[in-house]
Amino acid sequence: MKPRTFRRHFRESFKNLRRNGWMTFAAVSAVTVTLLLTGIFLVIMLNLNKIGTDIEKDVEVRVHVKLDLTEADKEQLRAQIENLPEVENVEYSSKEQELQNIIKDMGSDFTLFEQSNPLYDVFIVKTARPQDTPDAARKIEQFAQTETAIYGEEKVENLFSFMKTARNVGIVLVAGLLFTAMFLISNTIKITIFARRKEIEIMKLVGATNWFIRWPFLLEGLWIGLLGSIIPVTAVAVGYYYAEQALSAKLAAHFVEFIGYIPLVVPVTVLMLAIAVFIGIWGSFISVRRFLNV
Repeated sequence: MKPRTFRRHFRESFKNLRRNGWMTFAAVSAVTVTLLLTGIFLVIMLNLNKIGTDIEKDVEVRVHVKLDLTEADKEQLRAQIENLPEVENVEYSSKEQELQNIIKDMGSDFTLFEQSNPLYDVFIVKTARPQDTPDAARKIEQFAQTETAIYGEEKVENLFSFMKTARNVGIVLVAGLLFTAMFLISNTIKITIFARRKEIEIMKLVGATNWFIRWPFLLEGLWIGLLGSIIPVTAVAVGYYYAEQALSAKLAAHFVEFIGYIPLVVPVTVLMLAIAVFIGIWGSFISVRRFLNV
């Protein structure tokens, strides 16, 4: 495309925005509302996903070793656990260490047990994938040296089930919001183009190519997308800054952390701008196509 032709399309796209002020406002509003909902939902889902992933990473199997085992038997059990394909890390905690941990967490009342320690020696097992924890626990429990293998079965499996459902629902909702945005923009631009169908027909009759006609509308869709992204991008960036400042300290006490401001806002902003540009251009493209066959 020649620079002069591109400048003409550029000027024409801005004229179209001014000439069809109410239609432009409707399309920009559709982008704004949809992107704002999408941005807020993305921020929430990304943080929920991080919190869930952090919790999943803390899932571990506590293997209680039978009381009558020798040191050689314990080393054999450790080797068997480490050889499991699901296992990433194994740590040993003697029953003395376990008692000290309880005293530290629960208070000095448990010092009475120091003379006659009723606890088990424990292997603390972490899997490479948190979802493999139940399988690893079942296998470890089959070893002859194992008394029990505990991982909070019901709570852990409920957590994995909840996170899987939340992620799937999140994907469906984001996809639905984007489809809605494209539908609204497409129909808004379609109304605009319908009002100018005679102009398109005349341009076709005097020999204009489809792409010569199409370019101003595609640029118009681009500007609509970018204009519609200004408020959502600003709202998400500012809103997340204050939300993180207000909630991070409170949640830290419960060992819950949000994603950092820059690591979240930068990619979400880029994604929202990309979505705005895409749905603006695509909405224009599919709208103008039907009027080019004259």
